[in-house]
Amino acid sequence: MTGIDYSQKIPNNVDLKSDKRLQRALERWQPDYIEWWKEAGPTDFNANDVYLRTAVSVDRDGWAHFDYVKMPDYRWGIFLTPSEEDRKIGFGDHYGEPAWQQVPGEYRGWLRRLIVTQADTEPASVEQQRLLAHTAPSLYDMRNLFQVNVEEGRHLWAMVYLLHSYFGKDGREEADELLERRSGNADHPRILTTFNEPCRDWLSFFCFTMFTDRDGKYQLLALAESGFDPLARTCRFMLTEEAYHMFVGQTGVARVVRRTCEVMNEFPDADPREHGAIPLDVIQRYVNFWASSSLDLFGAEVSSNSANFFSAGLKGRAHEEKFEDHLAQDAEFELERWKDDQLVRERVPLRNAMNEVLREAYIADNQKGVEYWNRECEKAGIDFRFTYPNRRFHRTIGEFAGAHFDPEGNPIDERTFAERQHEWLPTEKDRDYVESLMKPVTEPGKFAAWIAPPLRGINGQPIEFEYVRL
Repeated sequence: MTGIDYSQKIPNNVDLKSDKRLQRALERWQPDYIEWWKEAGPTDFNANDVYLRTAVSVDRDGWAHFDYVKMPDYRWGIFLTPSEEDRKIGFGDHYGEPAWQQVPGEYRGWLRRLIVTQADTEPASVEQQRLLAHTAPSLYDMRNLFQVNVEEGRHLWAMVYLLHSYFGKDGREEADELLERRSGNADHPRILTTFNEPCRDWLSFFCFTMFTDRDGKYQLLALAESGFDPLARTCRFMLTEEAYHMFVGQTGVARVVRRTCEVMNEFPDADPREHGAIPLDVIQRYVNFWASSSLDLFGAEVSSNSANFFSAGLKGRAHEEKFEDHLAQDAEFELERWKDDQLVRERVPLRNAMNEVLREAYIADNQKGVEYWNRECEKAGIDFRFTYPNRRFHRTIGEFAGAHFDPEGNPIDERTFAERQHEWLPTEKDRDYVESLMKPVTEPGKFAAWIAPPLRGINGQPIEFEYVRL
């Protein structure tokens, strides 16, 4: 089933009406979700018409429909890619067995944990970004923020459907808890640290969607390989929407860089701050912060959990079909470890290094984005190159947590880090300056002075289109 039934209170392509008990349970959850959205979602814009895309099908060529819609009226729903006939588990100890349509009892706890952790990131990012619309640099950017927000909300719906459908009372309780935690709340925070970081300005938002949403991409790619077929099908469709979130981040930072380069060329002897632009070294410090924070999301380099999830067939590698050995039974993986204040290379069982396998693919993907920004500098003739920080830098989880490294990955002592961190990470002065630029621009086709316009509009519309009706 690829078409989406919009006649239902909860749009879906999973034939929800055939399971009245499940339908009633989700319809009871729905009012609490709407209350959460009104309380913790984008503030003060729920009455405005926004030019949003809505999924009308999960087909590759016809899944997005663009029109004006008020965000509380956006049709959040449950969408899975079509089932694959005779699908087999593609990795681990159950390699070659039929994919599970029900939760295997022996893996129930692990599977619920994976789903809840992924689900928790979706509302968390909405909460982190709830105030940003008030300082949007244009209607184009405001609309992109709202598009990201409603799709994160839909991703939450997709995960809650799995919890309600397959995990009984425990699943219903976990679904309720997803609406009770809050990003940054000292008493009831979100599960992962990065999703409790404040996102107070648009440069942070662009870095978040560049790096943190890209982590989401790789987590979803790994879960899309799952032997639990409903989870795999859910994640495959979420990936379709996730791509746009990374586009917003990568091109958003590029537009900030482009505008700074324009100012530097127009006023070569002046500090870009004098003309309302963000200096390139400040942008680099923001990149260092969000990139390193997002690296922690993959977990420890050597992990028994990653081995368990892989062996059980619950979470694979991104694009598992590209690997020759799908068992990883006796294979090893060489990685860096920090032992006795020294870097050493060790070989560990491959299954225990699955977090690092995923992280390596993620880092390579990010490097392409950094080069994209460097081309902006090259085109402008500006002698500056952005760098992606070494994976050892500013880590709080895994091998390098508690140790100190510079952005190139060189070991340094705590005193040196304290003395030089202002060179590498955003200072309060940096944050105060960036926040001082965050003034709303709401005239169609106009943009704040610190960011360049996009190269093109959305869905063939002109840049000066009224993307949000205020």
